[in-house]
Amino acid sequence: MKKGERDEELEQRMHMFDGWIKEGKIPCSSKVIPVRQSLEFLQWVLPTQQVIEIIRNSRSFALANCLCRTKHKRCDNPLEVCFYTNDVADKKVKQGAARRVSLQKAAEVLKLANKYGLIHLTIYNPEQHVHALCSCCECCCHDIQFMKKLGRPDLVAHADYIAEVDTDACVQCGACTERCVSGAQVMLEDKHVFRRELCFGCGLCVTSCQPKAIKMILRQSPINMGSRDNRCSSTIP
Repeated sequence: MKKGERDEELEQRMHMFDGWIKEGKIPCSSKVIPVRQSLEFLQWVLPTQQVIEIIRNSRSFALANCLCRTKHKRCDNPLEVCFYTNDVADKKVKQGAARRVSLQKAAEVLKLANKYGLIHLTIYNPEQHVHALCSCCECCCHDIQFMKKLGRPDLVAHADYIAEVDTDACVQCGACTERCVSGAQVMLEDKHVFRRELCFGCGLCVTSCQPKAIKMILRQSPINMGSRDNRCSSTIP
């Protein structure tokens, strides 16, 4: 798709989620979950912030191809990196659209997703249940497109964590800026700048920072991510 070209399907999906949110059927379209390695500095980790913990606590889970990348084919990122949980997982396995894997295999898949710079998102259904755990890219996946192309960051709930940069330890290499999808980590006039208000807490910058100048900390206060009062900033129930 050419830059600036209208995506009617994406807009229809946005309006669908808007309707569900207004009716109180879902809190948001998805929620960002930081990659596991980015939280190693913390002595405590909220289970809702760990994909692997959500999977571990699910009655059932199954591995599947990313529907967005399978359909749009705009990049070479790995396909089989998304998970369904519970009833949806059972249904997809029966349909042949997903397969059962071990918890160890799930952890390996999430590590691969991090290697490719994919963002972990939980996907809600109208019953307010998390039914999918996706590893999303910015070129194909609709939730990232909501933020970047349609200017609707309010549809995606940021993580309960946020990046913190040690400016003394930062070597100005810019590696984190290449991994940051939200535009929070940028280089301006050859100097690294962290725009805290844009950080969704995915943790990809942490795993790319060789001098370990970045870590994840609990978000102390809600941040306005858009013009709609950041209605999706609640934690996963």
